[in-house]
Amino acid sequence: MGMKKAKGKRPVYFDEPQLDKLLSAIVALTGEVSVLRERLDTVERLLATKEVISLAEIEAYQPEEPVVQAREQWRSEYIARVLGILQEETVSE
Repeated sequence: MGMKKAKGKRPVYFDEPQLDKLLSAIVALTGEVSVLRERLDTVERLLATKEVISLAEIEAYQPEEPVVQAREQWRSEYIARVLGILQEETVSE
């Protein structure tokens, strides 16, 4: 999965370009966490309402190796996406 890049010129808020990049990374991370938290809350509420699985079962879940590997791959891509903005200028310099 490639990193998505916003179209247009990036807004400037600070005199120091690195601070703008850090702010962009924090905003991107905040958005990702917000969407993830809302989706997780939806799934947990639906599962509890339908009596499919309890919160205690979710807490006790131990993932098998393929699940662990899939999660590690996702995490790696996620970190690259969130922190990629900090690397853009470093790579091009």
